[in-house]
Amino acid sequence: MKPAAPPKSEIFYVSIRERKMEGLGYFLQSNTIIMRWIRWILFLVAGLHVASASTDTEDVAALRSLMSHWQNIPPSWGKTDDPCGTPWEGVSCRNSRITALSLSTMGLKGTLSGDIGQFTELTTLDLSYNKELTGPLSPRIGDLQKLNILILAGCGFTGTIPTEIGNLAKLTFLALNSNNFIGGIPPSLGSLSQLYWLDLADNQLTGSLPVSDNNSPGLDLLLKAKHFHFNKNKLSGAIPSKLFSSEMVLIHVLFDGNQLNGSIPSTLGLVKTLEALRLDRNSLTGPVPSNLNNLTSLNELNLAYNKLTGSVPDLSGMGSLNYVDLSNNTFDKAEAPRWFSTIGSLTTLVMEYGQLEGSVPSNLFSLPQIQQVKLRNNAFNNTLDMGNNIGQQLQFVDLQNNNIQSVNRSGYSNTLILVGNPVCTITTNDNYCQLRGTGQAYSTDLTICSSKSCPPQQSVNPQSCDCAYPYTGILIFRAPTFRELSNAAMFHSLEMSLWVNLSLAPGSVSLQSIFFNKDDYLQMQLELFPSNGKYFNRTEVQRIGFYLSNQVYKPSDIFGPYLFNAFFYPFPDGSQGTSLSSGAIAGIAISCVALVFLLMGVGIYAIRQKKRADKATELSKPFASLFQMNSDNGGAPKLKGARLFSYDELRACTSNFSESNEIGSGGYGKVYKGIISSGQVVAIKRATQGSMQGGHEFRNEIELLSRVHHKNLVNLVGFCLEQKEQMLVYEFIPNGTLWESLSGRSGIHLDWKRRLQIALDSARGLSYLHEHANPPIIHRDVKSSNILLDENLVAKVSDFGLSKLISDISKGHVSTQVKGTVGYLDPEYYMTQQLTEKSDVYSFGIVMLELVTAKKPIEKGKYIVREVRMIIDENDKENNGLKEIIDLNIKNDAKLFGLVRFVELAMRCVEESATNRPTMSYLVKEIESILQNEGQNTNSTYASSSVTHLPRHHIDVLSEDDFNKSDAFEYSGGFMFPAKIEPM
Repeated sequence: MKPAAPPKSEIFYVSIRERKMEGLGYFLQSNTIIMRWIRWILFLVAGLHVASASTDTEDVAALRSLMSHWQNIPPSWGKTDDPCGTPWEGVSCRNSRITALSLSTMGLKGTLSGDIGQFTELTTLDLSYNKELTGPLSPRIGDLQKLNILILAGCGFTGTIPTEIGNLAKLTFLALNSNNFIGGIPPSLGSLSQLYWLDLADNQLTGSLPVSDNNSPGLDLLLKAKHFHFNKNKLSGAIPSKLFSSEMVLIHVLFDGNQLNGSIPSTLGLVKTLEALRLDRNSLTGPVPSNLNNLTSLNELNLAYNKLTGSVPDLSGMGSLNYVDLSNNTFDKAEAPRWFSTIGSLTTLVMEYGQLEGSVPSNLFSLPQIQQVKLRNNAFNNTLDMGNNIGQQLQFVDLQNNNIQSVNRSGYSNTLILVGNPVCTITTNDNYCQLRGTGQAYSTDLTICSSKSCPPQQSVNPQSCDCAYPYTGILIFRAPTFRELSNAAMFHSLEMSLWVNLSLAPGSVSLQSIFFNKDDYLQMQLELFPSNGKYFNRTEVQRIGFYLSNQVYKPSDIFGPYLFNAFFYPFPDGSQGTSLSSGAIAGIAISCVALVFLLMGVGIYAIRQKKRADKATELSKPFASLFQMNSDNGGAPKLKGARLFSYDELRACTSNFSESNEIGSGGYGKVYKGIISSGQVVAIKRATQGSMQGGHEFRNEIELLSRVHHKNLVNLVGFCLEQKEQMLVYEFIPNGTLWESLSGRSGIHLDWKRRLQIALDSARGLSYLHEHANPPIIHRDVKSSNILLDENLVAKVSDFGLSKLISDISKGHVSTQVKGTVGYLDPEYYMTQQLTEKSDVYSFGIVMLELVTAKKPIEKGKYIVREVRMIIDENDKENNGLKEIIDLNIKNDAKLFGLVRFVELAMRCVEESATNRPTMSYLVKEIESILQNEGQNTNSTYASSSVTHLPRHHIDVLSEDDFNKSDAFEYSGGFMFPAKIEPM
């Protein structure tokens, strides 16, 4: 097709531009060779602009219509009327027709209008990871008859999935996961005969799995499909036996986290290509079909958390099986099946809350690849004999709450847990009669860059130790074949495969916060760093996003199927983060010439004003020193009563910051105890130069603490900004953090009554921030290490560095980059970036669970919310299961009054939806009621004599850094969960 001629208006525009260029040349009177070359290049650029191909007018109209519905479009859009000739970012063309829109992670905001149907030559549509693309998906999506790839993963689309998608006969890749779609799966998807990838996971889909009949198609017709990813929806009904057949080539069937019932269809055993089968977390009943044993290629089998009955299934034919989980079903009582000891490929065996009895087979522990064995809450008895040939990879064995009388572990020195067995009533062996974790999870080593701190939104590139803006998100593997997280070589290989396959510089990949989340998915934070400079440009971000959303990147098979949820990428203003058009290049060249002359004048003026500026800086001290050191300034703090200390004053009251006065340390620096001139004992938080706390956090904490005054909030005495120092002076709180007491590090015993009072104190402090401070304040980092205990064990909430003012609370939320501490982080805030006071409520709920269990929110892949919820769900209505999680230090208290009610309150706080959580004022009333029902005083003041200290000879000092160094984080928006959700 012959390209259309350029419009006359375009020719006239170029003519005017040529005259302006010529006039500029005369003005400069430039006869030099350089200026002649510049003028020649600019004329050539203008000529090329005219000669470029013209885009089909209907495509241009459709593109401009999309622009009218979108915000945050790439800067190149709309600069010309020729998206193909003068390329618009993310737009690909052929023969003057638009064939691809690849706009992954562009921060687009708006709706996808029906005009999308006008792109009749479109083969690829990738809008992934634009979380503010919302609204329903137009049925006109079905007009894109040539579409081959449709990726809308990680957006915010709502409504039902249009039936018209079934018209896209050439579609091979369909990813609608991680949206808010409702309704059923359209049977019309069964017409997509070329489809090999179908991902509808993590939506709100309901109804049954559609199969074909005489009147409509169904999913059973997708004979080329390799991936059925329907997990984390609300699908119900039985799994149709017709859904599977021997003609199918499926390798991943992920149906976990739904509401499916009925029996497992035996036809699954016909799909011999299967490598991962997840049916866990449903309500499936009946026996496991015997022919599943025919799935000889299966690597992962997860049937946990169902209602399966009958005999424990025979899996002896699954010679490739790496991971199997049959927990929380109601199989018949039986001894351990023979296949426990014969599947040589097995890395992880999980069958908790079963009815296995007899002896644990010793050959299980000698399997060559076995890493973890989890058989707690069964009825194993006799002697645990681990044999004489224990596998070298075995790291973790959990046999809690069985009936084991004695143990022979043959030199096995890794984690073995026998708590709750008779053997632990006979011996006090510290190794296996105490709860222990699974070992430290891997994370990319950044110690070589430990002295480097970066401004907000930037991170340290592990390859260069420079600060840069990484492409960041949550990488989730939904069916890995292992559960061992400390294997450095395995994760090194993942890092290498990422930088090789994504064409990045060696070493420019960081993996952090690795754990198994509440859905039993392997989750980690992924940061990818630009090879040159601080930013990726938009073309690079689009490319990386497409590689991850379209599964172009393939990790090792041991990691299994994955999904990626990208965070918003902070493109810079101007040209640094964008691809430049030829017109922009011409404009820049002209601007640079004029800029030379402008800078000469500005430079002369600046020299003359230097002394005056220096004087102004001196007058603005002490705040100027802070903002010279930090780029995230915003003016001097607004103070209400906080005192300004001199450096010499604080140096004197700490004996020159001597080690003898040091009472704590963290990533920000150190904390010293001192006595100021008034005689008051204070704690002085002294930031090291280059610490992680920037000017914004420092200023924020000064402003907030100087304006709020409550007996359950730590009082700010003053601050110091002299000599490039950042120091905050607080009232001294002698009994340390709540976490130190719960963990036994402080030597203070907290009985149940004291714990309830501490919860009440903390709730009162937070309720004051939410409802009585003016303007209201959201803390954003509520955790047990930020709750301090004074001499009478009165709790005081501290650390307001991340807190956020709500100047207009009527809006209900504040949109903000996600900050907080993993394990305490509100998943809804993480996903939506919309902060409300209910985010603090979620974090407080975690603290409440800590008060009951004395467990950290995340301990070696276990998330406290998930653990408590499972125990509550799996045990009787009297909540006898709570006994399993209660801190041993209070388990023998004569009366744990209000325990069930307190745990129920905590679980309401950690509901995933903020609307289902109570307010802090409601929690205050409820906790008061628990105490008052037992005749307890709720005035939050104990007699000092109530502080009971434990023997201190075995207690190590836990610094704030010890608690936070692996948990603290800042994310720049995007999807997470969480915690360490999750990330646990």
